[in-house]
Amino acid sequence: MNAVKTLFVTGVSSGFGQALARESLNQGHRVIGTVRSESARAAFEALSPERAHAVLLDVTHFDAIDAVVAKVEAQHGPVDVLVNNAGYGHEGVFEESSLAQMRQQFDVNVFGAVAVTKAFVPYFRQRRAGHILNITSMGGHITMPGIAYYCGSKFALEGISDTLSKELAPFNIFVTAVAPGSFRTDWAGRSMQRTPRSISDYDASFDPVRKAREEKSGHQLGDPQKAARAMLTIIATPNPPAHLLLGSDALALVRDKLQRTAESIEQWQALSCSTDG
Repeated sequence: MNAVKTLFVTGVSSGFGQALARESLNQGHRVIGTVRSESARAAFEALSPERAHAVLLDVTHFDAIDAVVAKVEAQHGPVDVLVNNAGYGHEGVFEESSLAQMRQQFDVNVFGAVAVTKAFVPYFRQRRAGHILNITSMGGHITMPGIAYYCGSKFALEGISDTLSKELAPFNIFVTAVAPGSFRTDWAGRSMQRTPRSISDYDASFDPVRKAREEKSGHQLGDPQKAARAMLTIIATPNPPAHLLLGSDALALVRDKLQRTAESIEQWQALSCSTDG
């Protein structure tokens, strides 16, 4: 068995966070998970009274995060792995979706993850050890109609993760952006926030997309428990990757995107080089 680790996982009440927490506990690790209600706290700690510990934290309450992390480190000892999982999907045609909705999407998916990471990095750096997993999405590599704000947030987190992996490498701290494809989580179901339709010009192009996404919810290809096992494999790897795709759909779609990008670069390379002085 691999060494027992202490994981701090945001958003353990559903989705990948719940699956990873359960699988980690099954494999003998300790998990400190963030929840947003007392009932969720009780439910999580009941999974393993000795090794499952919940903390009340909304990742958008930025001013509270440093104190919560300091208390966790003091009470539970060194955290080995931070998993930024808390997040949700916003779906809506760009023109129909408000700036407030975009701000909320970025507050949770980007600023929340960044704020929690900022709180942990000093501890990791002082110990010269640590691993940060940022749960992004294949939507941080490819795009699809109706999820501009979501893709924007995941592209941002991919870029931040990649940069951070270079900054923290000298301190033996690893950063892995984990980009799942379609999985049987609540992402496209109750967790998704959908902007109401208002502009009829988009009916023909977008309504079928929304309908298909709703119908597919709960029937996706990916198994969250297998995703959790894959993440635990990465955590146990001595030299983990900076980016990991999960799911054959993510693999195929991102490969296709990279191929089309390479072809476009070739097509326009003369114009690209024409600007050199």
